[in-house]
Amino acid sequence: MIVAPALGALFAGALAHGAFYPNSPIFGRVISKIGDDEAVVALTFDDGPNPEATPVILDALASRGAKASFFILGRHAQRWPDLVRRISDEGHAVCNHGFYHRKLHFKSPGYVRTDLQLGTEAIVGACGARPAFFRAPHGFRSPWVTAIARSLGQRTVGWGRGVWDTALPGVEVIAERTVRVAKPGSILLLHDGDGYDPLGDRTQTARAVPLIIDRIRDAGLEFATLEMAA
Repeated sequence: MIVAPALGALFAGALAHGAFYPNSPIFGRVISKIGDDEAVVALTFDDGPNPEATPVILDALASRGAKASFFILGRHAQRWPDLVRRISDEGHAVCNHGFYHRKLHFKSPGYVRTDLQLGTEAIVGACGARPAFFRAPHGFRSPWVTAIARSLGQRTVGWGRGVWDTALPGVEVIAERTVRVAKPGSILLLHDGDGYDPLGDRTQTARAVPLIIDRIRDAGLEFATLEMAA
């Protein structure tokens, strides 16, 4: 009988898709785009705040009147609460990225809940705003991650194609890759911090942000926060 092996392979494939594909609906609904055919994109930043990169990004956004969404790491929020407060005060979406930045696809429900709760508490403690969105580190999830986020009032967010700014390929390369994948409704993933090193270098991304904003606007698109997600 080949039915059982085939079903097993199909089941394993489905689990892998749910665990590793950031927009997979297998383990629960994930926001993968914004707007209803509107000419907008969502610029999102993970792993911050960072004392070198985040202020430069915020200055660029402010000078151009653009809004973004920041997926804040709880332990970094505790270290630099003033930056979290600034993100919130300047009208950007303050979102949860958990506390520890551990891959969640093999973590127990208890671990996941603790990680998300601690992240939420750190953000609320820093700026008073309760996050409405959550993104799993690396996008890796288990069957219970999205449900736990939902129980905390947070919708899980994926993204479109990555631009791999964490590899530090250079300012121009980061800008070019981001602009190339920007389409109406796109959720663009960049990083204003390092999930493993609080002082990790993200200045290339920060210096690319003005180029990204100007070029995406030249292409006829505008910026919106995740509140526009359906």
